[in-house]
Amino acid sequence: MSMTPSNMLPIQQVEDNSLGHFLYGLMSAFPLFFVPVLLSLWVNLIQKNVNPDSVLASHLRWQRISIIGLCPFFIAGYWTSPLWLSVPMYLLGVSWFSYRIFKGWISLNDGIAV
Repeated sequence: MSMTPSNMLPIQQVEDNSLGHFLYGLMSAFPLFFVPVLLSLWVNLIQKNVNPDSVLASHLRWQRISIIGLCPFFIAGYWTSPLWLSVPMYLLGVSWFSYRIFKGWISLNDGIAV
């Protein structure tokens, strides 16, 4: 039977969230013809070694939902014929997507799951 000293604290495992920060950085560059967003989605989808209960996994899900959720705004804006109705659809989609990037990145920086 081994005794542990009473002054030893439990070891806290630190999770590497650099991938999440990198992907949020790519997503925030969406004005560049959405190429960084598509690259971010691709990198997000190929991640297999992430613990599903981790903070990083919740952010990867948040990012996927954000990118896929942007598509209906752009499809609706494309198929809406009057320009005065189509532009607000695009602006609403970009505003919503920007909010999701901002909220997710701040939460990841604080170590909070979204």
